[in-house]
Amino acid sequence: MIEKKDIALEKVVLIGIITQDQDEAQSKEYLDELEFLTYTAGGEVVKRYTQKMAMPNPRTFIGTGKMDDVMHFVKDNEIGTVIFDDELSPAQERNISKILNCKVLDRTNLILDIFAQRAKTSYARTQVELAQCEYLLPRLKGMWTHLERQKGGIGMRGPGETEIETDRRIVRDKISLLKSKIKAIDKQMAVQRSNRGKMVRVALVGYTNVGKSTLMNVISKSEVFAENKLFATLDTTVRKVVIGNLPFLVSDTVGFIRKLPTQLVESFKSTLDEVREADLLLHVVDISHSNFEEHIESVNQILDEIDSKDKPTIMVFNKIDAYKPEPFDEDDLISQRTKANYSIEDWKKTWMSNIGDNALFISALNKENLDEFRKRVYKEVRQIHVTRFPYNHFLYPDVEDIS
Repeated sequence: MIEKKDIALEKVVLIGIITQDQDEAQSKEYLDELEFLTYTAGGEVVKRYTQKMAMPNPRTFIGTGKMDDVMHFVKDNEIGTVIFDDELSPAQERNISKILNCKVLDRTNLILDIFAQRAKTSYARTQVELAQCEYLLPRLKGMWTHLERQKGGIGMRGPGETEIETDRRIVRDKISLLKSKIKAIDKQMAVQRSNRGKMVRVALVGYTNVGKSTLMNVISKSEVFAENKLFATLDTTVRKVVIGNLPFLVSDTVGFIRKLPTQLVESFKSTLDEVREADLLLHVVDISHSNFEEHIESVNQILDEIDSKDKPTIMVFNKIDAYKPEPFDEDDLISQRTKANYSIEDWKKTWMSNIGDNALFISALNKENLDEFRKRVYKEVRQIHVTRFPYNHFLYPDVEDIS
């Protein structure tokens, strides 16, 4: 299913909805993220459409009038792909494809496509292929459009249904085979992890594109692939790091995202074993992003799903060099000061003050405040190490100057 090929730049239209659970500001934020995902996949966004709805149309997701507008724009501008911000049901996807007569994707399909492009190792490719098969299985019916004249009913049960059922069986067998393959690789990786001994393990976690790989490169002096695109890192990378006189292991994991497809959470749970077995989590946050608080909630939700929310955690607020608060006029008596006007010092006085010395503010790209970061990580790792080896701490005496 996964092919390595160059993807030509495609004209893309994005579609989202505004509901009671998702207001206009959130919808815009999600579409911004969807546009970045589209750019990562190799597409160029030409136009966006949004519609206020109490609930999505069960047949076409958006209303018929808005669908007509989209259809005319797609036809007039030779648009090749339309992407919806929410997951479409198989029936919705088939109906919309017939109306628009172009490629129709949803957020899940787009993320799966990016994962397919980014997967490098056999393990990552196997996990992505499993997620693709599970996504594809209920949607096979729509792929037999060349047999759509073959109607159901008495005397009409012919090759169309037979071929679909055959394909379903093939996909189910493929899913079973991939799951078996992942189990075998999991056993190998478990042996690899056990061979690392009792060294303290630190895992970098966080939203996608917050700078985890850049931070990994700085502290481990390695060359992990880092790029300003979503999901630049899929494969877990583990490096040995020494701060002062204390060695420990640091792992760089796949980034999280809002509305993460269920298939990906399930198929990548084995990759997240590095997080589950870590002694310390470094939760990296892009403080320059306008919605970084929501990103923190999304990451915490996924950590909760993999039973890792209660682990010792240091919050690392990255990209302080890119943080720019919106200007606020103190003499303006009408406008109210919001979080958008907060400086980093203002943020430190909010809920971040409850975190104490477990909140660090750095720039991995410009290497700002990295000495403070190293000292804090060293202190935490050493505490874990001494607790684990109470009679062995003389091997690693406390070091004052670890920079």
